[in-house]
Amino acid sequence: MTDVVEGVELMRAAVVTGPGTLDIRTVPRPKPGPGQVRIRLEGCGVCASNLTPWSGPEWMSFPTEPGDLGHEGWGVIDLLGEGVLDLTVGQRVATLSHRSYAEYDLADASAVVPLPPELDGLSFAGEPFGCAVNIFRRSGIKADDTVAILGIGFMGSVLTRLASDAGACVIAISRRPFSLDLAHRMGAAEILPLDDHHGLIAKVSALTKGRFCDVVIEATGRQWPLDLAGELTRERGRLVIAGYHQDGPRQVNMQLWNWRGLDVVNAHERDPEIYAAGVAEAVELVRKGRLDPSLLITHAYALDQLGEALDATRDRPDGFLKAVVMTK
Repeated sequence: MTDVVEGVELMRAAVVTGPGTLDIRTVPRPKPGPGQVRIRLEGCGVCASNLTPWSGPEWMSFPTEPGDLGHEGWGVIDLLGEGVLDLTVGQRVATLSHRSYAEYDLADASAVVPLPPELDGLSFAGEPFGCAVNIFRRSGIKADDTVAILGIGFMGSVLTRLASDAGACVIAISRRPFSLDLAHRMGAAEILPLDDHHGLIAKVSALTKGRFCDVVIEATGRQWPLDLAGELTRERGRLVIAGYHQDGPRQVNMQLWNWRGLDVVNAHERDPEIYAAGVAEAVELVRKGRLDPSLLITHAYALDQLGEALDATRDRPDGFLKAVVMTK
C-alpha cells in the first residue's frame, strides 16, 4: 500500500458493510486534535461485545466508520496533538480508543496507558485486562470467600486468577473442558461443567455445606447462567454481573434475590479515569508476573482476517479463548 497519495497519509482499516461482512479499505489517517495522540497500532483484541453488532441487529447502521468496534488496541504513539505534554512520540501504550481495527487510531491522552520495557514484544490488549481488574475490585472479594465464576472465557479466567490470588476458594463453572482446564491452572479449587441447572445447585450446595457462595460472578452474558448465578449466591451474598447482556431483555428471579437479600453489582465501569486506572493496574500485574497474557491470547489473525477472528470468537473452537488482530 502507498502510505501517502497527493500529500494525504493513508492507512488500512476495517469497515463492517453488513451482517457478517466487512471490507479492508484504504482511508486517510486520522489527525489528533488538542489533548489527543495518534497511535500506530500493533494490534487489537477481539471482544465478545463485537458479536451482536457483527450479527447485524436492527439498531446497527452499516457501513461502520473505519476501524469501528475495535477498542482493545495497543501500539506506539506517532503523533501528539496540541497540549499533550506527558507523553512522547515513540512511546508504547495500551489505548482506550474505539476504532482500532485499523493501522492507526486516535485517543485522548488520558485514555492511554504507557507500557513498560518488560512488556516489549508482548501482545497486550489492555482494555479487557483493565476491565477484569475493575470487575474484581467491584466484586469485593476477600480472603476465605467462596466464589463461583460462571463462564471461563478471557474475563472469567483473569477473575479466577485474581480471586484465587486474593485467598478466595474459587469454583469455576464453564461448558468447555478447555476452559475448565485453564481455570484449574489459574487457581480454581473446584471445576464444574456448566451442564445441568439443578445438578449444579446440588453440587455447589454440597461443596459449601448448604451455605452457597459469598460471591458469584456471572460472566457469560446469557439468561440461563444468570438464573443459576442467583441460586448459587448465599443469603446476604453478592451477585456480580460481568457478562455482556446486549442481545435483548433479561428476566430475573426477584423473589429469590429479594428473599436472600442479595447485593447485585453491575460491574462494568463507565468512568474513563477508572477504566484507565484498571489498565494501569493490570500492566503492573503482568509486569510482576501475576498475569500471563500468553496463556490467555490463544489466536492471532491479520487485519484482513478480522471476519475469521470474529467468527472464531462467536463459535469458540476447541482451544480458543481470545483472539487478537495484528496490524504490524
